[in-house]
Amino acid sequence: MYAECKSRTCNHGPLITLSNSFGAFEDAFRISVSYYCTCYCAQDEEFHIYAPPAGLEALRAGILDDLGLPSQSALVSDGAIESLYHVCHTLLRPGDEFITTDPTWNWPMAFAQAVGASVKQIPIYGSQHRYRLDPARLEEAIGPKTKVVYLVDPNNPLGTACTKPEIERIVAAVNRAGAYLIHDCTYRHFAYEHHLAAQLAPDRTITIYSFSKWLGLAGLRIGAVVAHPDVIERLAAAPPNNLGSSILSQRAAIAGLSIKDEWFPGVLTELRDNQALVKAAVDKISGLSVPVYPSNGNFLVIECGELGIRPEALVAAYNEHEIMIRQGGYHTPTFGEKFVKVSLSVPRAWAEEFANLLPAMVERARTSNKPAKVF
Repeated sequence: MYAECKSRTCNHGPLITLSNSFGAFEDAFRISVSYYCTCYCAQDEEFHIYAPPAGLEALRAGILDDLGLPSQSALVSDGAIESLYHVCHTLLRPGDEFITTDPTWNWPMAFAQAVGASVKQIPIYGSQHRYRLDPARLEEAIGPKTKVVYLVDPNNPLGTACTKPEIERIVAAVNRAGAYLIHDCTYRHFAYEHHLAAQLAPDRTITIYSFSKWLGLAGLRIGAVVAHPDVIERLAAAPPNNLGSSILSQRAAIAGLSIKDEWFPGVLTELRDNQALVKAAVDKISGLSVPVYPSNGNFLVIECGELGIRPEALVAAYNEHEIMIRQGGYHTPTFGEKFVKVSLSVPRAWAEEFANLLPAMVERARTSNKPAKVF
């Protein structure tokens, strides 16, 4: 596993990052990507030219092949979040309604509000909702002004993934409303089973694709929006990155796709072993729980509310040991006081250190009532 993340410098020195859901992968993968990028970008001096506005054709084709959506079209972006920004600003108008869950990935709500759309959230946190979106509740929420339904699947931060019957009902509800479904599949590669809405409704589904999580290229900012060619044509008329995304980033993504079948199964195995390790550590502490297990993301949610521990206090306790986890309030102000999120597509040693420290960190958090500075 690569050591760069652990040697990342912050105000307090080396930091073990278990909060950002990126991947930390084998040296063989890193060397392959570096060699590929060097050959194309350095030896051929490809970096002197602008990339094609829609992205390198090899990358666009590779994304569609990875998703199994050959009849769709891909528009490469500077990361999935830019794709979401672009889609929201293209499809939404003042007075439109944007529906999503709570919790969800928060930024698209800000993008929707920035263009004058209203936002409606459907709470899914808690055992009463099984931590997932019931299609019947979406059907009730959709109204005449609904223009976009935004579905993070698998959900970030919960790790639940929609079943095939759920996706079928969600797609049907969105289609009846004449709305668009933004299917954010950022964590798709970590799911035990995943169902693409675009296979059911190719004309009205916009699939968001990221290289930040499964490939660990968060810092290179590379992603894509995948949709019907007519929708992509509309999006391609005025993209934020109309001079093309970084050629270096695109070459890295192509390299990762080309060897994905060789190394990614090992990533999944190690991730799930790490999740099992942390789950076992949580189970030993009365009052802590993992409400969604197994998780379909590369993370786990740990509920700490029953212990009367503030998530921020637990985050601050781990920060003292240069370990960064995420407080629930980062994802949802409504339910944020209930949980922390721990990302685990990381070296085994990082997961072990987190698990071994857990009892002591719980006690440290119990005794801390100071406001904790977290981000």
